[in-house]
Amino acid sequence: MGNTIEWYDFGVFGFMPAILGAVFFNAENPTDNVLGTFAVLAVAFLARPFGGFVFGPLGDRIGRQKVLATTIILMSGSTFAIGLFPSFATAGVLAPILVVLARLVQGFSAGGEYGGAATFIAEYAPDRRRGFLGSWLEFGTLTGFFLGAGMVTATTVIVGDDAMQSWGWRIPFLLAGPLGLVGLYLRTKLEDTPLFREAAAKNTVEASPLKTVLRTQWRGILHLIGYIVLLNVADYVMLTYMESYLTNALGLEGRTPLFVIMGVILGMMVIITPIGALSDKIGRKPLLYASCAGFIILPIPAFQLMDSGNSALLTAGLAIIGVLLVFLLATIPSVLPAMFPTEVRYGAFAIGYNLSTALFAGTAPYIVTKLVADTGDQLIPAYYLMGAAVIAAVPIFLLPETAGRSLRNVTSSTQAPELAAR
Repeated sequence: MGNTIEWYDFGVFGFMPAILGAVFFNAENPTDNVLGTFAVLAVAFLARPFGGFVFGPLGDRIGRQKVLATTIILMSGSTFAIGLFPSFATAGVLAPILVVLARLVQGFSAGGEYGGAATFIAEYAPDRRRGFLGSWLEFGTLTGFFLGAGMVTATTVIVGDDAMQSWGWRIPFLLAGPLGLVGLYLRTKLEDTPLFREAAAKNTVEASPLKTVLRTQWRGILHLIGYIVLLNVADYVMLTYMESYLTNALGLEGRTPLFVIMGVILGMMVIITPIGALSDKIGRKPLLYASCAGFIILPIPAFQLMDSGNSALLTAGLAIIGVLLVFLLATIPSVLPAMFPTEVRYGAFAIGYNLSTALFAGTAPYIVTKLVADTGDQLIPAYYLMGAAVIAAVPIFLLPETAGRSLRNVTSSTQAPELAAR
């Protein structure tokens, strides 16, 4: 639920950047409006590492469940608040300031959300089903984005383009409030993870987890940052930038880009948990190798298909990127928690993940949009994905195979834990 709410917000932003840019920035041309919206998205990522430094170690000290209940309140509340903010026409420069502040709160809370949710699921899952059960976390990612994009599309169809730009844009944001209340109710009913309760019973919970993380896990954190460069770039190019690319860079008109992207995302939702289950059988690394190699070789053909002017080929090009991304999404919730010991797992995960996300994910839509606008080269997104895959290749190679292995007695990100007993 928490991941769904986080990505619901990105779906809303990603599917109406021009409208939100006009509402809050009042720029003179559509490209500047889109850049303004993507800049606001990027600003939130500045706060994510701070959230990781605060919520991650806190989750190692007081428990995963309490922190996750806090992050979902902050995330859903700040998204809901954006739906109440005045426009630039009403409040002038105060409007973008309020949006930036809300996005900073979202970024801060998101800094503790993903690492905690992945840790929570991984520490509850049986060792030999961790890939399958962990993949449901990213099913939540895709569900949230699909709901956000679907809500924007449905609202636009119902109220019309003029009303959408006037007041209809508020509706998708306001719906985050009820979603957050449902998520909060569910999280308050959860018991903390068995591994954390074991650590608490043995008095091995760290009194100062942040200090311990920085002293003992800095190599693992650097390893994680390099590994998920590809995930972050691919995730945010596919899920946040692509609608703007099809509309503004390729000049597609109407709602075809919306429906094609939503169709591909729906297909990703169908296959992600079976791929997670496959990783339990054949291992995580074959899927990671396939994704990394695919992102080095296939982006240029995929983007050429998108630029063909044919709807079927457009869908095929998007599907290539989507399938390669699913190989990453289905495996990381089981791979990343296995990189760190239980006592510092949440903190090390959250710090490394959010540092990488701040550097490479939030900036991707803005940088790619700017480069395409400045150079006129429609293959810029393909080059960006290929570069990220090259960077991630070495950290992926250095990862140990962790399928079927226990999360107990983990020592480092490059040493596999012991194989769990059947």
